[in-house]
This record gives sequence, C-alpha cells and structure tokens, in this order.
Amino acid sequence: MSKQRIRRSGIAVMSGLIVLLGSLSYAMLFAVINGSLGFLSAMGVTAFGALGIAKALGGSIALSYGWIIGLTVGCGIMRGLLRFFEQYLNHFIAFRLLAVLRNKIFEALRRLCPAKLESKKKGSIIAMITADVETLEVFYAHTVSPVCIALTVCITIVTVLAFCISPYLALIALAGYVAIGIVLPLISSRFMKNDGVDYRRRFSSFNAFYMDSVKGIKDIVLHNAGEKRLDEVADKSRSLSASALRLKKKITFAQVITEAFVSLVTLSAVAAAAALVINGKTDIGKGIIGVVIIAGSFGPVIALSALPGNLSQTFASGDRVLALIDEEPAVHAVENGKDMDFGSVDVSGVSFSYQENYKVLDEVCMHAQKGEIVGIVGESGSGKSTLLKLMLRFWQKQCGTIEYDNEDIDLINTSSLLDNVTMVSQSTYLFDETIRENLTIAKQDATQEQIDDACRRASVYSFIQSLPEGYETKAGTLGDNLSAGERQRIGLARAFLRGSKLILLDEPTSNVDSINEGMILKSLKDNRKDACIILVSHRESTMAIADRVYKIQNGKISEVNINAKTR
Repeated sequence: MSKQRIRRSGIAVMSGLIVLLGSLSYAMLFAVINGSLGFLSAMGVTAFGALGIAKALGGSIALSYGWIIGLTVGCGIMRGLLRFFEQYLNHFIAFRLLAVLRNKIFEALRRLCPAKLESKKKGSIIAMITADVETLEVFYAHTVSPVCIALTVCITIVTVLAFCISPYLALIALAGYVAIGIVLPLISSRFMKNDGVDYRRRFSSFNAFYMDSVKGIKDIVLHNAGEKRLDEVADKSRSLSASALRLKKKITFAQVITEAFVSLVTLSAVAAAAALVINGKTDIGKGIIGVVIIAGSFGPVIALSALPGNLSQTFASGDRVLALIDEEPAVHAVENGKDMDFGSVDVSGVSFSYQENYKVLDEVCMHAQKGEIVGIVGESGSGKSTLLKLMLRFWQKQCGTIEYDNEDIDLINTSSLLDNVTMVSQSTYLFDETIRENLTIAKQDATQEQIDDACRRASVYSFIQSLPEGYETKAGTLGDNLSAGERQRIGLARAFLRGSKLILLDEPTSNVDSINEGMILKSLKDNRKDACIILVSHRESTMAIADRVYKIQNGKISEVNINAKTR
C-alpha cells in the first residue's frame, strides 16, 4: 500500500487552522503577551540572582541587595500569575475551537450527505471527530502561542545582550536560537513528516476496522470467523504500534540532538564570556549575567524544537479536517429557487453514471402523480435506488430532466423538495434514543394521536404497545434492541408521520414476513389518496398494489403489466 501524503503543505495547514481563530485571535494575542512576560519574569528570577552574585564579586551594580531580593521575589510572583493567565487563555481558545471544529465537521457532513459520504468509512469519520480534533487541541493550546512567545523572548534577549552586556554574546545567543528553534525543527519535520502521516492513517484505518468488527460481531460469531477476525485486529494493532514506535524513536532522537545543541551553545557562551573578561572587554559581573541569561532563555526555543513530533500528526489531522470542511458536495443546496406543492413528477431521458463509460441509468423516463402507487422492479444493482436518489437530488442528474409539477428539480428549493418528498431506505437507522424520539425526528410537534396513527399504518403499533415501556423503549446503539423488520417498520412509520406528499419506498418489505408485508401493502393502498407512493422492490408480488409498474434492466426502463402476469 502506498503511503498517504498530506495534500497541503505544513504552512497551508497552519494558515488554515489559524484562520479558524476568527474573533478568538484577540484572546490568542493576550495569551502571547502573558506568556512572553511570564517567561521573561521567570528569567528575571535567575537574572537578578546572577546580579546579586555579580555584586558580591565586586561588580559595579547600582541596586542594593534589598532591591535585588525584592525584584527576584516579585519576578517569581509575576511568573506564577502570568503563567496562569497564559494557560487559561490558551485552553479557553483551544476548547472553544474544538467545539467550533466539531460543528464545522458536522455541517460539512450534512452538506456532503448522502452522496459524498457513501465512499467514506464511518470509523474514519469518527476518528476525525474524536482523535483528529483532539490532536488539533495541541496545535491551538501548545503550538501557536509557544511559537509567538519564543519569537518575542528571543528578540528581547538578543536586544538586551547586545546593548547591555556584549554584542558577541548576543550573536552566540542568536545563532543558538536559529539553530535550535528553526534549523533543527525544519530538519526534524522533514525527518518525521511521513511517519506522522503514516501513524494517523493507520490509526484511522484501525479505528474503522475495529468499529466494523464490533458492529458485525454477531455475524462474525455465527460464521465462526472470530479467530480470523481477532488475528486481523491483532495484526492491525501491531502495525499501529510499530508505526507509533518509529515516530517515538525519531522524536526522542530529535530531543537528544536539541539538548546537545543547548549544551553546546551554553558552553560557547561560557567560553566567550571568559574570553571577554580576560581581554577586558567586560567585567566578571556582566559576564556571569550574560551566561545566566543565555542558559535560562532556551525554554521557549526548546518548545519549538519539540514541535515537529507533534506537528507531523497535527499536519496530518489538520489536513484531513480542512479537506473535509473544504470538500465540495456532489450537489449544492438550492436556496433562492421556487417552492413546490407536489402534484406530479416526470422523469424524462435521465442518464447517470458513477463511473465513466458505465451507465447505471440510460435515458430513463417515468411518470407518477398524487393518488397513485407506482412500482419499480429490477434486479439488485440495476439502478432502482439510484433513480430514487436522483429524484431527491442527492446526486446531480447528468442529462435529461426531472420535473415536479413542470418545474425542473434543479430550480426547486432544497428545503421545499425535502418537505414534499421523503424516502424510506432498505436499512433504517435508529438513534440510541427512545422509539418516540426516533419517530418524532420526522415531525417534532407530532401529537400522540398522529404517532399512533402512523405506527398503525406501518403495522408496528401492536409491537410497540407490547413492550414494557412502550414508546419510551430505547432503540439501542444502531437500533440493536430491535430486529431488522422492526427497524424497517419504524422507518416506514416515520414516513407516514412526516406526511410528505411523495413517499419513495426502497424495498420497504424486504425484512418483514409475509403477514406483515400484506398488512403494510394494504395500508399503503388504503392511504394513497392524499399522496403518491413510488414503491421499489425486487419482489414482483409486492407490485400487486401498484397502479403502474416500471422495470429497470441494464439501465433501461420500460413499463410492464406485473398484475396481469401474476394473475
């Protein structure tokens, strides 16, 4: 498998993430100011301590010992206060932005749904919402501010050394800052970039695979595939651990090199200060103060050198999140079009392909209107479900027209289209909420009478009443407390409760027995007066209630007389 690479450069990822700060940029500015002043206060403790030593050694220090002690204590107190506010602001920004990011990801998923999400693994999306977003917290809380603090502190220290101590020590400090804070991180970043991306890819893949394994545990056990699946989970886990170990080794190696450079620069400063004192270029007091300042100033710079290990993962996570947020949907919602009040739908000459040179639908034509049931039959994969998705504008038709009451679907407001048209798919998703809450998703202000009526029409009312908690029964994670047939009938009840004038039913009786199928079909037939029902099924028996039936074969559609055939 080829290695996945970041689609954006590190600078582009960082720029995109910083843009998300928005109005929080002022809080970030205050965090940087507090952090810079806080670190300078921390350095003030050692600097004034060194000042006291210099005074004791006979240096020409104007401050009294009392002032030196007072300033040392004051710097310590200020360090604590300023550090607190810096950390508070950094984490306030980070956690606020985590909420913003999750909202943006959800908005992107809603915008891309359902077309673009069909090719995305749910486990990978969950990894993005959890692990990737949490990784970005490191960027906002422990990257942006430290970079700015390091820059501010380094400029301040170099300026103080150059004008108050010695230009030579200032040059040594500057060289050290550039080497440790810029050169080494750039080298480390290149050294670890692919490992960070590889780790995030493997983590996402493992998460998706593990979720699929948990979701399908019943089928795995029933087919006696537990040992094989366990071995696959173990293999992926070992692969993930090996990837993490490779990254950790490189991070550790980079840290060792950084510490070695810090020691080298500090020794260089000691040697330079000694030479300056010996040659009479400065006194011993200033020499000591200069060395102490340089030795104590590498905290923010070392934080920069440690960034590549985190940034390699941050860039991978940031790239994935930004790519999702920026991804264009298969179709854009229509917001300034026309509203509709369904009366009829006409499909004329519609063709569609998921892949080039392979038509799923080829010049399809059909008609349906309020008060009738229209059936569509065909083998699995013939394009029946695709046609329904095009009628909901989940995908963009590639040629031909789909008109509601003589108005092209591309000119109808998306909200109005979804108010008039609803679909019940082959697999109904139920949230881990009560049956009532799962039903009222379709109509939040539904009365109890309306809920009961919809459930009766879907032949699920008696089942719900037989449950100890009735409508308050939890559906369970992924609806696992209910059978496939029960979930499908609750999905059908949702459609009835919504009251849409065009109901698209994709294999609505595939998971129910013949008795319940008969009840559902009778209900559909009895309640078609105020709505149009388009019924998709591979069972010809299901088409007995249809007024007209179309058959899709090899992408082509033709009207057939199924009722006459079954008679």
